[in-house]
Amino acid sequence: MTEKVKNERGMTLLEIMIVVIILASLMAILGHAVLGRFKSAKLKEARIQIGELSKALDMYYTDCGHYPTSDQGLNALAPGGDSTCKNWGPDPYIEKKDPLDPWGHPFVYQLQDNGNYLLESLGPTGKAGATGPNGVITNQDQ
Repeated sequence: MTEKVKNERGMTLLEIMIVVIILASLMAILGHAVLGRFKSAKLKEARIQIGELSKALDMYYTDCGHYPTSDQGLNALAPGGDSTCKNWGPDPYIEKKDPLDPWGHPFVYQLQDNGNYLLESLGPTGKAGATGPNGVITNQDQ
């Protein structure tokens, strides 16, 4: 009887390192693409939120004849809202007080002298006056 000899050769350290390097390279490339999409999605989400808050402010204006003051801010649209407006609601214009942008920063609302308003998300940096792709996003950009 002849016995079959199995060729059970394992992977060498060099082969394992090459496989690990290839996998790490693929993960780096895919990770960069995913992070880019993630940043883009947050920017789009901020623009959508500003659009929705602008609609709520316009509905408030239609009911009350004026926009909330800078001191009242967006909380005038939330439950408990503005008691100085006789036609407020009856349902709140937004669901909760102190709405946050996708980066967890509060939106900045300012009533301007011309009767219009400025609504801003401070973007990923959270700093006023930031420009570029990581800059401030406003209702005037739309």
